[in-house]
Amino acid sequence: MSNSPRTLTRRAALVAATATAALVLSACGGSSADSSTDSGRASAASSTGADVAAGAHNAQDVAFAQGMIPHHQQAVQMAELAAGRASSAQVKDLAARIEKAQGPEITTMTGWLKSWGEDVPASDGSMSSMPGMGSSSMPGIMNAKDMDHLKKMSGKGFDSMFLAMMVEHHKGAVTMANMEKSKGKYGAATSMAGGIVTTQNAEITEMNKMLGKS
Repeated sequence: MSNSPRTLTRRAALVAATATAALVLSACGGSSADSSTDSGRASAASSTGADVAAGAHNAQDVAFAQGMIPHHQQAVQMAELAAGRASSAQVKDLAARIEKAQGPEITTMTGWLKSWGEDVPASDGSMSSMPGMGSSSMPGIMNAKDMDHLKKMSGKGFDSMFLAMMVEHHKGAVTMANMEKSKGKYGAATSMAGGIVTTQNAEITEMNKMLGKS
């Protein structure tokens, strides 16, 4: 019975089916491995390209960081004055927000310049050590006379002067940030610039309302 035609036929069918299944599994396994390898290579290439793009910077990025650091430093100095001189809780709150936002950005931009091997502005907000960074070339920057005047003010007089000066200061920062957005190459810098434009435009509107302006 074991060698009957029917048995032999079944055996042949089983052998054929097993061989076919093995070939199919082998083909699927090979295709999956090849696909994973290709996918991995594509992902790696994409990641590498993104890293290169994110790490690349140009002269505009350097100028943005070198200019915005002292610009932010002066804004922080003005904000620090508000804690002891402002009479309005709204002004004090605004000043605290400015200091909280711009302090970490100064640290971040300083890190960029160091990693690029570029000069970092003096920590006191002075621009005299930076080539081409005089007050006349820095939009919205306050001169020493303005800052001295603000330091002598207090109460409502301080509030009004602080707000008027900070509006102009913010407008200058927005101008600088828009330049970075349009001409910068470093992803983190253009992203920061976008945040500066959004945040400081909103604060300009807020300050104008405090000043009674539309």
